[in-house]
Formats: sequence, C-alpha cells, structure tokens
Amino acid sequence: MRIRKTRAEDLERVMAIYAGARAFMAATGNPNQWGPTHWPPEALIRSDIAAGNSYVCEEAGRVVGVFYFIQGEDIDPTYRRIEDGAWRKNGPYGVVHRLAGDGSVKGIGAFCLDWAFAQCGHLRVDTHGDNKVMQRLLQRCGFVHCGTIYVQEDPFPRLAYEKL
Repeated sequence: MRIRKTRAEDLERVMAIYAGARAFMAATGNPNQWGPTHWPPEALIRSDIAAGNSYVCEEAGRVVGVFYFIQGEDIDPTYRRIEDGAWRKNGPYGVVHRLAGDGSVKGIGAFCLDWAFAQCGHLRVDTHGDNKVMQRLLQRCGFVHCGTIYVQEDPFPRLAYEKL
C-alpha cells in the first residue's frame, strides 16, 4: 500500500468509499456519527483536496482508503477544549479525520494512521462513542484516550485520543 494526496479525479471513488463507510458504521452499531448528515459532504472533500489535506491509500494502483491529515500548531479548533481529561502534550501535532476504507484490503486504517504518525510524531484523533471499530483500531495503534471533545457537525460528544 502507498499514500498519496487525493486528486480531483479521485472524487467519485472517495465519495463511494465514504458512502460504504456510512453503511458499515450503521451496520456495526454506529449510525449517528456520519449517517444522519451524510457526512462528509462533497463540498468539504473538494475543499480538502484543493487545500492539499486529503490523502488516499492505494493498493495495486486502486484507491482503497481515504483520510484527511494536517499538522501544525493549534490546527483543530475543536481540540482547544477537552473535558474529562487533558491532552498529554502541547505544541505542534497532526490530526487525522474522515478515515475510511472500502473493506477490500485488511489493515488500511492502521496503515494510514501509521503513515500520519510518521509525518509528525504527535497525532490526535477523535471518534464517536459508538464507533467501537475505530476505538479498537486506535488502541491497537498505540493511541491513548485523553478525554472528550465536541464537534460542530452534530451534538454527539467525541472520544479524543493522542499518540506521542
């Protein structure tokens, strides 16, 4: 597998992966994280691509996964306030959002998270409390639960994780 920046011509495939991820999440007990709002919207993905923050995971030349990645100082406003805990380290960090695979290749999530961590050495991620699949993946990849954050997209709290 390899990671590369998402290109405009990948948009249809990326949106199909997100549609499949919404169905998978609903089937595994997490219907509220992306389902009711059909998250993420195409306009946001187009913006991510234009800004150079959308990445795809390829296997044998085929797009099998997608995620958003950015790094820097105080880059995610939703992470400024954390409840029921605290971040383990201040300073620049990377963020992964909207991670999804098409289910055709085992290990896509871990591969993408490992790649992102290798870029910055300090990574933050959040997920819905019902997303047990993602929670297990984060724990397997060495992330530590740090507390609770809130996003603008919906009223559901998110479990915040960090890896140093």
